[in-house]
Amino acid sequence: MDSLYTPEGVEERWQRIWEEEGHYNADPDPTRKSFVIAHPPPNVTGDLHMGHALQLSLADTIVRTRRMQGYNTLFQPGFDHGGISTQNAVEKHLATQGKTRQDLGREAFEALVWEWLREYGGKIMLQFRRIGASLDYRRERFTMDDAYVRAVMRFFVHLYGKGWIYRANRIINWCPFHLTALSDLEVAHVEVDDALTYVRYPLADGDGHITIATVRPATILADVAVAVHPEDDRYRDLVGCEVIVPVVERRVPVIADERVERDFGTGALKVTPGHDPLDYEIGRDHGLPELTVIAPDGRMSEEAGDLAGLTQEEADKRVLAWVKDHGQLEKRESHRHTVALCDRCKSRIEPRISLQWWCSMEELRKPALEALRSGRVRYHPESQHRFAIQSLEDAPDWNISRQIWWGHQLPVWECPDGHVNVAETAPKACAECGSRELERSTDVLDTWFSAALWPFATLGWPEDTEDLRTFYPGDLNTTARDIIRLWENRMIFSGLEMMGDVPFRDVVIHSTVHAPSGGRMSKSLGTGMNPLAAIEAYGADATRYGLMKMASSQDVRFSEGAIEEGRKLANKLWNVARLILQASAGAAPDERPRTLEERWILARLSQTQREVERLLAAFDFSHMVDELYHLTFDDFCDWYAEAVKGRLYDGDADARATAVAALERLLKLLHPAMPHVTEEIWSNLPARESRLIVAPWPEAGDDAEAGALRSVHEAAAIFRRSGVLPRLEGEERRIFDAVVKPAKSAGDGNAAAEVDRLQKEIARAEGMLANERFISNAPAEVVESERDKLARYRRELDALTG
Repeated sequence: MDSLYTPEGVEERWQRIWEEEGHYNADPDPTRKSFVIAHPPPNVTGDLHMGHALQLSLADTIVRTRRMQGYNTLFQPGFDHGGISTQNAVEKHLATQGKTRQDLGREAFEALVWEWLREYGGKIMLQFRRIGASLDYRRERFTMDDAYVRAVMRFFVHLYGKGWIYRANRIINWCPFHLTALSDLEVAHVEVDDALTYVRYPLADGDGHITIATVRPATILADVAVAVHPEDDRYRDLVGCEVIVPVVERRVPVIADERVERDFGTGALKVTPGHDPLDYEIGRDHGLPELTVIAPDGRMSEEAGDLAGLTQEEADKRVLAWVKDHGQLEKRESHRHTVALCDRCKSRIEPRISLQWWCSMEELRKPALEALRSGRVRYHPESQHRFAIQSLEDAPDWNISRQIWWGHQLPVWECPDGHVNVAETAPKACAECGSRELERSTDVLDTWFSAALWPFATLGWPEDTEDLRTFYPGDLNTTARDIIRLWENRMIFSGLEMMGDVPFRDVVIHSTVHAPSGGRMSKSLGTGMNPLAAIEAYGADATRYGLMKMASSQDVRFSEGAIEEGRKLANKLWNVARLILQASAGAAPDERPRTLEERWILARLSQTQREVERLLAAFDFSHMVDELYHLTFDDFCDWYAEAVKGRLYDGDADARATAVAALERLLKLLHPAMPHVTEEIWSNLPARESRLIVAPWPEAGDDAEAGALRSVHEAAAIFRRSGVLPRLEGEERRIFDAVVKPAKSAGDGNAAAEVDRLQKEIARAEGMLANERFISNAPAEVVESERDKLARYRRELDALTG
């Protein structure tokens, strides 16, 4: 073995070997139980980010453990077409050349997107490999593959046939740059400074007026009513009257509605159903007309009359000039409020009534809700499980169409008479009128429509395949919480509808890794961090370890120190393995413990293995890697190796065989989290029967002596703290001398001072534990920690005083 461990080159080599030797492969095998993770495919929008790296690290650690435990593991790779996200990325690239998609035209733009995905799809697979993800790369899937497209079309037609897909005019979030509808989850909300304009609407019959307040004067042209709260005494007598809308001088009614905020502006609301979600709801309930004066591109439409073609800002000025000239401008004042922006291009969202395709959730969600409530699918942690249920209960009908140029085109054909034909492939004639002049819809499906099929479409659905019978349903998914509504719940109800079973049993919602300074990582803000940079600097194993160390149920700031800790652990492991293998002269592994430190380390390996298995089952990755760190760094390297190395150098055959066996067990426990360095060390072990990646997971043995060195450890703590040497005898004294090396110390500790310190600590702890308020009010773990301290202080005092 080299004197120093260098991950560069080693990690790439093992990735290549594992893949070439077929260790990642998953094929139907009736003799073995399967374990499946259909890894959520990232969008083809660019490089992976730290969240992807964390997600892969968690999933791959579980996959590698299950593989060693004998499961037929399928870790499914692939990437998603990304729809609007990918289109936005390509458009940004075009903008650097001074071009737009309109300059290219639809056909040329689609060709450019395909070039883009070929480049970035390959990059994504490369990055998967660099993080050490043991995916079955032979099975790479893309949501625009021919077979996948057929699956998406089949799904759409199936839902349409059940009457759950329908077309209707609804108010939606409209992006005037991308010219498409967006879901609420694709919209960002920001605060802006605006002007609140107070405008008088004259009564149609008689004197007087009602003053309304608006931040969008241009939309006055589409007003169809003025609404007041039914309990607002200021306007009670005006309900049922009519007022004149400025500029267009339209007579509209004054209506009463409880949704009007009496404390905003004047308490009177201009109702513009075509351009505001609340107004839309009020308008539908009161049977009001739905006028629109803003075109899809955000400019004033032909319905705006003389203002057609103007920007909204230009139209605002014209409307303000009109009301001022007619004495109907009461005042203007500063107003800070929240507006919606497209999460991708940051254009201001335009609420707009549009004919869209929808999927009814009323029946589709019922089986999914039953699966979540009964625990057939569990989100972890529990708080996210509750959120998943609530979000599914509250899910509105799903807007499934997008008016963009990239993605799965709707399987919808219309004839000149407007009849709708829905079919997987183009029909020869209209089913209603027989017309052969059919035109396919240019709209595409919402990205998440196709993503919802991922767990089974990747396995060949709707064909009846052996893969489907073997690997569906799967077991686990890992993702971030913002994907629960967009993806995870949709995979659950889609799997139940099309396959009759849930796609997985557990969903791990991991933390979001924020920038070191706080806040979400963002390339545009310069706070984004490329995981490949961390891998190049520290290695994939260190990066995986560090990300898992940061992982918890809470969002965390990225810590380079955690990755550095992983690098130090890899180096420490390398050094101790080198020591044992060089000192053992090719001894075959065999557990033949004769001394206290040997029985202790084997017991600690068993104890830690049980704890690692428990933590992994609870998806507690942070504490899992922490357990492995202390087992390796503290117990194996600092205590066991130091205590036994004299016997190794003296040629003790039992010590050598036991040391190699203990190292084997340690490598197996570490491999799922840090696969490359462990496999490299494993390749230097004698009597290897297989690669470590497929070596059998060890059986946890007796751990009764896992605490056998407690007295020695506490004696070392006393000595290092105070210089006082506690009384130890026999094997305990031998181990203490070998590890702590007290002979090299001045040994001038003050025993009396240390006894006094311990007595004071004991009195303090006893006082706290005698305080009923502390016992009742402090968290249980704090109370337990105090009890543990008291027990340790008493043992340390006993070691000094006898």
